[in-house]
Amino acid sequence: MVYKIFYVIIYLKLKRLRRYKEMKKRFNSYNLRFLKFFDQRNMGSIPRIFLSSFLVVLFFYCTPIFINFLNNQDLEFKNNSKAILAYTLSNEGNEKTLNNQILDEKDLLVDIFSLNDLETDTVRLNAATIEQLFEDTDYKLDDVREKKLVKPVALTLLPQEIKKIENTKKRKEFFIQIILPLILKENNNIKLDRKRLFTIINKSNNSNLEKKWLDKKYKQYGIPSKDLSVLKIRMDEIPVSLAIAQAAKETGWGTSRFAQEGNALFGQWTWSGEGLKPKDADKDQGHKVMRFNVLQASVRAYQRNLNTHSSYKDFRKARARLRDLGKDLDSLILVQYLDEYAEIGDKYVEVLQKIIKQNNLKDFDDAKLLPSSIELESLI
Repeated sequence: MVYKIFYVIIYLKLKRLRRYKEMKKRFNSYNLRFLKFFDQRNMGSIPRIFLSSFLVVLFFYCTPIFINFLNNQDLEFKNNSKAILAYTLSNEGNEKTLNNQILDEKDLLVDIFSLNDLETDTVRLNAATIEQLFEDTDYKLDDVREKKLVKPVALTLLPQEIKKIENTKKRKEFFIQIILPLILKENNNIKLDRKRLFTIINKSNNSNLEKKWLDKKYKQYGIPSKDLSVLKIRMDEIPVSLAIAQAAKETGWGTSRFAQEGNALFGQWTWSGEGLKPKDADKDQGHKVMRFNVLQASVRAYQRNLNTHSSYKDFRKARARLRDLGKDLDSLILVQYLDEYAEIGDKYVEVLQKIIKQNNLKDFDDAKLLPSSIELESLI
C-alpha cells in the first residue's frame, strides 16, 4: 500500500513537471519576457509560486476597480459641495443607486424639465420697461414690508442693464423685486403639496389617485424607499430671506455673467449638457455653471437641491425641529447648516448672515404672493 502511494506521488510530480515544461514552451513561443527574465536568473519554485500568486491576486483586485472606472465614465455628472443639483437637465433618465436602491433622475427632475423646456425666444425686457411695469402695478418693496403682499409679476429673464444701475440700494431692491415673486411661487407649490401630504397621512385609507400622487412625489424627492416620514421632512419650504441672500451672493445681485447669460441664480454646477464655463477655470476642470431657459427653473432646481441632496441633510433636520416646536423657519438659524454649499465653508455662512441682516431680508419671510389674473380666472 505504501509503495502504491509512493508511486502515485512520483507520478503526480512528473506530470506536474511535464505540464510546467509545456507551459514554459508555450510562453516562450509568445516571447513573454518576464518568464525569460526569471529563467535567466534560475529562480526556484517557491519564488515562482509566490510571484504567480501575487499576480493573480493583483489581477482580481484591480479588475473590478478598472471596470467600475470605465462605467463611471458614462455618468453625466458628479456631486460636489458646490454642485447644487446632483443631476443635469440634459440627463436622459439614467438610473443611479441611492442607499442601494434605484433612483431615476428623470422622475426626480420631471417638473424642472417642463419649466426648462418652455419657449427659448422669451423677450428680455430692459430695466426701464421693468421699472415701468412695477410702477404700473404699484409693486414697491416698502409696501411689501408693511402689508406683506407681493404682486405676481413673473419675469423670465434678468435685464442686462441691472449692472449699470450705479445706486447700490436701488440695484439691490430692483433685484429683490424680480426674484421675490419667483421664490414665493415655488414655496406656494411646496406648501400646497405639503398640505395634501398631511391630508393623506391623516387618512386611514387612501384612494388610487392619492397613491399615484404619493408615488410621483417619492420619485420627485428622491425617496425610492417610499418612506412617508422622509417625504414629510424633505417636502418643505425654503425661507424667503435665505433664498434671496443666496441668489444675491451667487450672482452679485443679478450682475454676474452666469445670471445674465444662463439665468443661473444659485450657481449650480454641471459636468455635461447646457452650461457656462467659468473664465478662470482650469482646462482640466470639467464643470460648468448650469444654464436655465427661465429664472423660475433655476429657483425650483435650487429648492429641490436643498430638499434632496445629502449635503444638506442637517439643514432639513434643523428645519423639521423648528416645525415640531411650532416655530417659524428662521433663516439665520438654518443658514448655519449650509456650510457645504460653497468651498469657503463657514465663511460662506457668515456672508449670508450678513446679507440677511444688512438688507432686512427677514421682512419678506411672511410675505404672501397675490394670485395672478390667470389663477383668478381658473377659480371663476
